[in-house]
Amino acid sequence: MSEYRLAEKPALDALAALGWQALSPEAALGMRVEENRVILKPILLDALRKLNRIGVEDAEAIYNDLATLSDNEEWSAKLRGGYSRRLTGENRDSPITLIDFKELGRNRFHVVRQMRVAAQRPRVPDIVLFVNGIPLVVIEAKSPLKTTAKAEEAFEQIKQYERDIPRLFYSNAVNLVTDGMATLYGATGAPSQFYASWPDAWPRHRDDFADDLAKDLWSLCEPSRLLDLLAHFVVFEIDPETGRKIKKVCRYQQFRAVNKAVKRVAEGQHRKGLIWHTQGSGKSLTMVFLALKLKTHLTLDAPTLANPNILVLTDRIDLDDQISKTFVACGLPNPTQCGSVAALREAVNRGGNGQILLSTIFKFAGSKDPIPNSANWIVLVDECHRTQEKDLGAFLQATLPDAHFYGFTGTPIKSTDKDTYARFSIAGEGYLDKYGIDDAVRDGATVPILYEGRKADWAINEAEIDILFDRWFVDLPDDKREELKRKGLTLATIAKHPERIRLIAMDIWEHFKTVCQPDGFKAQIVVVDREAVILYLAALSAVVAADLERSGMDAESAKAKANAMIACVYSKSQEDNKPSENPEVAALRAGLETHYLDDPAEKEVKKRFKAVGQEPGFLIVCDKLLTGFDAPIEHVMYLDKPLKEHNLLQAIARTNRTCAIKLPNGGEIEKPNGRIVDYIGVTAHLDEALQSYRSEDVENAMRDIAILRNDLNEAHARYRVQKRAMGLEGMDEKAAAYAAAKLAAGGQEDDWFDLQRLTRTFIKVYGDLSPDPAILEFTAEVKWASAFLRLATQAISKHESLDHRSYSAKIREMLEQHVHVTGLSTTIRLRNITDPNFADDFATEGKAEPELHEAFVRKSAELRRVTRELVDKNPAQYGRFSERVLEIIRRFEEGQFVVADGLHEFERLTGDIEAERGAHAELGMDENAFSVLRIIETIVPDTDHATLQDAAIAIGSIYAEAAATQPAFAHMEAYLRSLRQQVRRILTEHGIGETKVIREKVEEFAIHAFAGAA
Repeated sequence: MSEYRLAEKPALDALAALGWQALSPEAALGMRVEENRVILKPILLDALRKLNRIGVEDAEAIYNDLATLSDNEEWSAKLRGGYSRRLTGENRDSPITLIDFKELGRNRFHVVRQMRVAAQRPRVPDIVLFVNGIPLVVIEAKSPLKTTAKAEEAFEQIKQYERDIPRLFYSNAVNLVTDGMATLYGATGAPSQFYASWPDAWPRHRDDFADDLAKDLWSLCEPSRLLDLLAHFVVFEIDPETGRKIKKVCRYQQFRAVNKAVKRVAEGQHRKGLIWHTQGSGKSLTMVFLALKLKTHLTLDAPTLANPNILVLTDRIDLDDQISKTFVACGLPNPTQCGSVAALREAVNRGGNGQILLSTIFKFAGSKDPIPNSANWIVLVDECHRTQEKDLGAFLQATLPDAHFYGFTGTPIKSTDKDTYARFSIAGEGYLDKYGIDDAVRDGATVPILYEGRKADWAINEAEIDILFDRWFVDLPDDKREELKRKGLTLATIAKHPERIRLIAMDIWEHFKTVCQPDGFKAQIVVVDREAVILYLAALSAVVAADLERSGMDAESAKAKANAMIACVYSKSQEDNKPSENPEVAALRAGLETHYLDDPAEKEVKKRFKAVGQEPGFLIVCDKLLTGFDAPIEHVMYLDKPLKEHNLLQAIARTNRTCAIKLPNGGEIEKPNGRIVDYIGVTAHLDEALQSYRSEDVENAMRDIAILRNDLNEAHARYRVQKRAMGLEGMDEKAAAYAAAKLAAGGQEDDWFDLQRLTRTFIKVYGDLSPDPAILEFTAEVKWASAFLRLATQAISKHESLDHRSYSAKIREMLEQHVHVTGLSTTIRLRNITDPNFADDFATEGKAEPELHEAFVRKSAELRRVTRELVDKNPAQYGRFSERVLEIIRRFEEGQFVVADGLHEFERLTGDIEAERGAHAELGMDENAFSVLRIIETIVPDTDHATLQDAAIAIGSIYAEAAATQPAFAHMEAYLRSLRQQVRRILTEHGIGETKVIREKVEEFAIHAFAGAA
């Protein structure tokens, strides 16, 4: 009841206040025709007739079309107006309107609670929002008392709904989870890490609302805002590296910035604006959303938006290519990439409205002739501060004198940069919209960047180059030293001293081994010039190979592995293949020739660098990949090149992308921060380097690692206070866990959740700081806390703690060793059903009650994990076992049987699971074909079993062959289509109906089972 009282009912009240009309579950069911359908048919029919002025027969036909539509992207297109159909008595297709985006009052908005949807495993979502009878939003409410539920159970519930009752999500725009206080939203199908809050209710303020729930639901579900979100802020982007289609919904800063700019264009005022959204926060997508709303503007009428022309400009070819691909991947109408000056001017001069052109600012160099009717052009300029250099901004202004100009930047604009402010900002405004460094870190859109300076004697002060030269080159012969001095002492001369590079390479490798490598993260090394790239490559490769040899690898293998771990990316020079009588110069030029990557090779290296578990782990660069290169897996940048101002901010931002790496055990490691390790002395002068910016714009651009040390002290203190308050001080881990379970059962559940949260924070900050020496005094406490947390979670929640699976690998091993030393391994280490000792707990004879209780807790956690993994593999085959585990736990907790009986129930369940796992062998089928059989059986249970078996074997063979011949078939849409056709043919030949449902379920299983095994 607390869930309804504290979360669900407040959400329903807030939605009613926004104009959503409540329908009882019974009333909604009457409108859905059948319990397994989700559209409110009479409401949709009525809306179709009014919005399209059509008769009942045509409305029924449209309903039938929509009732069989199962693709979310197709639904989105149709909802936005991309739907036409031949109507009665007409000889051509007519556009069909499903929602009136401009006149809100012509639509109907309903909310239904506890709507049961029938399926093989029926589900009952908490709240569903309908527009014109079409379900668009699913809201899952959880009790605010259970702070873990929001982060775990609510997301699992949404995932379960998406899997078990997919019909509810075919037309879905967005999902929400709320505990009555905090609310998070995510796109259909999005993993939990991509759910986010909506903290800014622009154009309103937090004070306008009674509480955060009211603010959040207004921001996301107020009818006009929800329709705006659906119309202009949802895209389906093809990941260029995996080929997968990903649905993306805007973040609040994108919604805010786009609407500010569109309003300005629509009103015809000012005709310019400056938008700073810090790097890593989705600036390219903001430009996509802006172009989409300018082009379609479904929610507003404005003469100034009548089919405008949009020109997107960058200052680099690779950025032009990157943004072009983003636009194309998001399905934006007719983007044209102009690859030459002639093509650009021809396209612009062609004059037709509705164009989207993508080009570089350099195409305007020397252009002074104004283009007629430029008032209908809206120019979006990426990294706009760089377009003002070398008169490029003046040429652009001369060519398009009356255009709208909107400048985007990922870094703040210097306070002294008057040209950029003049070109893109109105007087006194500064930024039209700002989403700064701290905003992104607070929202989790980026991770904070920490820096640490390494060994002061490696830093280089340009004012002291002569002194440093004498120190580093003291061993050179006099003639060599004089020759170097004659050439002119530079910072690069000092930076490239072989001994300095060798020492830094050793330091980099030791740091990388402890910070990056254990969890699979990667690093860039930024060096002073191209020659330094080759010098670092040789030094680092030698250091790594020597270390691998010490660990037992033979010399040849160690060298090959070291070389594979490192790749270099730099530009080519005509000097590289010139002969030289100087052997050192000749060797460097040979190295530059050998290790240069052409475009295809560079793309392949970047792709592998971004991938988990693939080499290289290091990229050595000097100029390339310091801007516009997004590799979330990059955790550390080793900096040995002096960078300043924009260049420094852009380079360090390579490390600020969020990243989560999936572990084999089902856990997930999140990148806690980006790290800058400074060898050149840049960060020692950070304040000086950034003083040309407004102080509030660059505050916390980088944070000293000492901040984490303070965080660890604070996290430890808070955890200890709560531990003492619960009377757990001085107990061993096991005793404390069962004491906490008693307290939770006795009404102190809130105290347990507080301790759980504080303990997690303490362990996380410890792991983030590791291997810093500051952690050593907390190591013993972390060992205790982690073992206690896992035990207590099992004892209280009857399932496996997810925490230990999210610990960094660099502390996981330490914790496991502690568990065995304290004799807790039998309690904590959860066994798989195939473990020979799995059945030990089922022997109840002669065991005391505490021992039996401990065995029940362990079996609860083990079988929940086992069945969860099996259900992920094939819901149709194993779903009932997962339900039985939860039912046994529920009955035990309600006192329906004693603990020994509960263990016997688990024993029977285990036997049934093992029987199901071996059932395929009895029928002479392979495991995957048998799983296909189970899927078909549940959909057409009355069909002859031998017929179903033959069909399942034939379908299994098709997917097995696909996995063998096309390992990446899961990402090949055309190939998947052909497989569906083959499956349909087999089903038809065997006289099996419901082919569409079967094909969808079988493909979902096959992608997981066959592609995963390939």
